[in-house]
Amino acid sequence: MGKYGFGPLAEVSVEGTERVLFDEATVQKRVKELGAQLSQDYAGREPVLIGILRGVVVFMADLMRAMNLPLQVEFMEITHYGEEREKSIDVIRDVTTELKGRHVLIVEDIVDTGLTLRYLLEHLQAKGPVSVRVCTMLDKSVRRMADVRVDYVGFEVPDEFVIGYGLDYGGRYRNLPYIGVLQPAEPKAVPQR
Repeated sequence: MGKYGFGPLAEVSVEGTERVLFDEATVQKRVKELGAQLSQDYAGREPVLIGILRGVVVFMADLMRAMNLPLQVEFMEITHYGEEREKSIDVIRDVTTELKGRHVLIVEDIVDTGLTLRYLLEHLQAKGPVSVRVCTMLDKSVRRMADVRVDYVGFEVPDEFVIGYGLDYGGRYRNLPYIGVLQPAEPKAVPQR
């Protein structure tokens, strides 16, 4: 047992995984299915996959290996300030590939409120691509605050704090091969993601 995180998260003690939502075999099977669907939908188009750092790294690596077509890979890193609807988003690392006339696929680890995704869609559409679609491993649509379309979804998840397969809590648990729910060691509320 230990305390992890920063700010308000530092005061929540955690044990690890409360329960597994999707085991490793289920995750890998779904990634292969998404890769096959994307290969079919983007046949002959050489899409630019744009992963949103950092949680997406594990999913992105597996997804692009499951896609059977030429593609390009980019990453973006963003930061948030403020509370939910009022938050401001800054781009720390932007794409360097010319997107004008290209087919873009935003790859996310999880979409919940949709506020970050709405910003990313506007930011990338301003660069003149032919299309911008979204693929996420996890969709927590119950928390949606922005009207955004997610085109490809690995799994729908409940309104709980999920970890593993790239998702972290205080920098830990990203390397778990499955997706689980964070186990609080104390009866304090675990923050939402």
